[in-house]
Amino acid sequence: MSDIGDWFRSIPAITRYWFAATVAVPLVGKLGLISPAYFFLWPEAFLYRFQIWRPITATFYFPVGPGTGFLYLVNLYFLYQYSTRLETGAFDGRPADYLFMLLFNWICIVITGLAMDMQLLMIPLIMSVLYVWAQLNRDMIVSFWFGTRFKACYLPWVILGFNYIIGGSVINELIGNLVGHLYFFLMFRYPMDLGGRNFLSTPQFFSLKGSPQPLPSFPINLP
Repeated sequence: MSDIGDWFRSIPAITRYWFAATVAVPLVGKLGLISPAYFFLWPEAFLYRFQIWRPITATFYFPVGPGTGFLYLVNLYFLYQYSTRLETGAFDGRPADYLFMLLFNWICIVITGLAMDMQLLMIPLIMSVLYVWAQLNRDMIVSFWFGTRFKACYLPWVILGFNYIIGGSVINELIGNLVGHLYFFLMFRYPMDLGGRNFLSTPQFFSLKGSPQPLPSFPINLP
């Protein structure tokens, strides 16, 4: 148990809390401590019954069962792997910037979920983070199932196809990729390539240390 505890404590803070919530909320629903019906993002319940917790619980909940357990575990691995890489890589030492990125992506996904009646938001948020990591490391060679190797920039689309095979849908993955692309475009592509303003500067009050931090020069490889 100490090894598991040491491993858990070694996960960077934001990823650790996100990972823990994504394990705990489905477990609560599975054990019947709270009815899973309260975890879904139902527009009517959120907008007209003022059940304001639903966008949050829908981000962490996933109905784990015989037909969905493998898909859940795969995406839990993606969360741990790529959120950790992003938090300790491009956003190393800048938890406020990383938290702001998650908040921006989450808000976009919640709005899309309400408009498209998407009841679960776990996969879209994970995929949005994976997409940002893949673009920041687009020329890195990554390995996937069965020893396949390709550039990281293709990874979100390979995973989209993979999840379609094991889950039968691509909407969640597609929304996640599009939201990740929106963040990447507004944060990097538009100001760096097109000379536009930076619309996504982290607000000063978001700094976890209580003081504003300048935008870092991320090590990215833009084509």
